Amino acid sequence: MSFQQGLSGLNASSKNLEVIGNNIANSQTYGAKSSRAEFADMYAASLNGAGTSDVGIGVQVQTVAQQFTQGNISITENPMDLAINGAGFFQVSDGKSPTVYTRNGQFKVDKDGNIVNNDQLKLMGYPADANGVIQPGLAQGLKLPTGGIDPKVTSDIKMEFNLDSRAGPTAAYDLTDPADPNSAKIDKTGITLNDPTTYNNATSMTVYDAKGQPTALTMYFQRANNDDANGNTVWNVYLTANGSAVQFDSQGNPIETDDGTAKGNPLTPFTQMTFLPTGGKPVSPGPSEFLNLKIPAGTNSQGAPTLPIPAPPADPSDPSVKGISFDLRSATENGSNFAVTDLNQNGYAPGQLVGIKLEDNGIVTARYSNGESKPAGQVELANFRNPQGLQPLGGNVWARTNSSGDPVVGVPGDGNLGSLTPGALEESNVDLTSELVNMMTAQRVYQANSQTIKTQDQVLQTLVNLR
Repeated sequence: MSFQQGLSGLNASSKNLEVIGNNIANSQTYGAKSSRAEFADMYAASLNGAGTSDVGIGVQVQTVAQQFTQGNISITENPMDLAINGAGFFQVSDGKSPTVYTRNGQFKVDKDGNIVNNDQLKLMGYPADANGVIQPGLAQGLKLPTGGIDPKVTSDIKMEFNLDSRAGPTAAYDLTDPADPNSAKIDKTGITLNDPTTYNNATSMTVYDAKGQPTALTMYFQRANNDDANGNTVWNVYLTANGSAVQFDSQGNPIETDDGTAKGNPLTPFTQMTFLPTGGKPVSPGPSEFLNLKIPAGTNSQGAPTLPIPAPPADPSDPSVKGISFDLRSATENGSNFAVTDLNQNGYAPGQLVGIKLEDNGIVTARYSNGESKPAGQVELANFRNPQGLQPLGGNVWARTNSSGDPVVGVPGDGNLGSLTPGALEESNVDLTSELVNMMTAQRVYQANSQTIKTQDQVLQTLVNLR
């Protein structure tokens, strides 16, 4: 035995205590990973390994290995916090230095709209275009839109509703023989807007012009007295926009009013719907038929003038000009009360950014004051074949090395990449109880190694004292 073994043991034990102390210090650091000191024995040998001694000369710290096991997920309810559940790293960069990698998902929005961490490094991902379509490719710093969302004119309407087949006719009629009340009825079209006895049911919705101004669209359903030539039930559909009858029917023919003005009562319907005697989906409009709806200019409930749809210079009197595609194919006529079960239109008013939401697939969704939302980007994750080869830089980030290999990138949930948990953070994977036990063990080992030095000192003292 020599001092060499004891000294190497003291050095190794001291290094082990440093590693354990660092683990304990970072037990509350989000995204931190524990480390482990790994040891190797040492033997003295001459050139080419000849003359190797069977007695070792001590111990060495071979490496300090990082342990990239999953930490617990802690819910924070902060919408900007992100936790990776599984493999992968967030990529962050200042735009100048090489990209670095982190598991700490404590992100914020800076004054320029960039998503950054506490060191002002930008979170990397894929941007979205003006329509909210993610543009995969080279990752760049994610930046939230600072402006509002532009208005969108309504171009499509889809309705799903049921007309009550038990309802009686409300259409006006003439008798073939006015003197005989039992003679056949001749249907007349037209309704009185402020007289609900002239129609069976009505429903309203809001559509938007090119400026995003709301227009109230009201639909009136009136059952005719007579079936058509094929025995199908006939319903007349009348439309008003901001209280005024639309000017053209679905075929592009002018709609007349009783007083010849836009405020008058419509004398002809916008369209007719027909149903088989057995009810169900309409025969007309047919399975592939979309109606062409043109909205006239008017004044909305706030007193503001609204634009026509389609807007000038389109000529609404031209039947070939397309307005709103009106889909009534999902309507039914059955023996139950009138009910609108689905009502969709694709227009909206302008809006301002009011918040963001991070999804588990990494998509950053911007929310606007008009109720609309659209993707503003998507987080890109990176993984490595050998994560233990990453070089820790401090500040909860690592850098790639030749040992780690090149990053394999993708969106959360793809391949071997983990998914994201928004509003949560990954805690340190340090097991505090285990580390305290390890610290006591390392302390005993340190004491034992110091004892070998003390013993060697006593042996030498004995030799010195020989006479």
